Amino acid sequence: MKKTVSVAPMMDCTDKHEIYFLSLISKNIHLYTEMIVANAIIRGDRNKLLSFKKISNPVTLQIGGSNSNELAEACKIAEDYGYKEINLNLGCPSKKVQKNKFGACLMQEPSLVAKCIDAMTKATKLPISIKTRIGYNDVEDFDFLRSFIETTKNAGSQKFIIHARKALLKKLSPKENLNIPPLKYEFVYKLKEYFNKDEIIINGGIKNTEQIKNHLSKVDGVMIGRAVYHSPYFLAEVEKQIFKNQNIPTRAEVMENLIPYISEETSKGVQLNHIMRHTVGLFHGQNGSKIWKQYLSKNMCIRDADLQKVNHIMDHVRKYNPVSLER
Repeated sequence: MKKTVSVAPMMDCTDKHEIYFLSLISKNIHLYTEMIVANAIIRGDRNKLLSFKKISNPVTLQIGGSNSNELAEACKIAEDYGYKEINLNLGCPSKKVQKNKFGACLMQEPSLVAKCIDAMTKATKLPISIKTRIGYNDVEDFDFLRSFIETTKNAGSQKFIIHARKALLKKLSPKENLNIPPLKYEFVYKLKEYFNKDEIIINGGIKNTEQIKNHLSKVDGVMIGRAVYHSPYFLAEVEKQIFKNQNIPTRAEVMENLIPYISEETSKGVQLNHIMRHTVGLFHGQNGSKIWKQYLSKNMCIRDADLQKVNHIMDHVRKYNPVSLER
């Protein structure tokens, strides 16, 4: 089974613009959309929600919901948009998500989850996967996790992405749920030993390539989240160290390659700040990073920004530190 590295679905982060931007840095990374609610796909502007510029990277659509009929219909609709996989969100702990009965709270209802996955599997030819946690509230033991994964597998899930923390429902904010519950990677390793022929992906607190290498020696794939959003060029290191690809664009080249996409999208009415907000961390850790962030904040991460300012910022950063754009 081929080892994979992917970027986690993150609300208000991994939209279509972020997906395209990251594809310019890494050609081997698997990309996931932010969660899109099944009902929104059915009743909303499906082209706006689902369409994205085609890239060579595999892109997975993450869906939220608990109504099996709605999930099935959403899968049918999504099938024509170029996704390689559809993922069911069983891990988000936010109160808003719980109120609508999807995300991590569904771990409390394995039979309902099975019904949903079964309906999704029957509705589409695309593979179905799940993203979940190791437990919830006071439920944190391997037997529960094994049983839950077995239930989803029997219903039709073909890939299992495990955030190695439990979800504390109604007790913590989403941000706190990303940090306070302790990471228990051993649960995921043990899960792979039990389901040794199935694809098990580990997620949670992974920040560097040494950690990625270590995890890949024990499971089939690694999913990284905040580390990439805060410092997108981290994917260049992933390309070099994990995929042994030395043909990596510089930060300047990434921006230059992004400009035609910006022009295309803004001509359709997309506001420039909706795209450029994803590039804030591109120069993270480099000389000139502060200049980049300040200029974006003042000139482009605002509603009335225009395309001319993209070219201007490149000249602006080179003026202060030309080397920072080439590393």
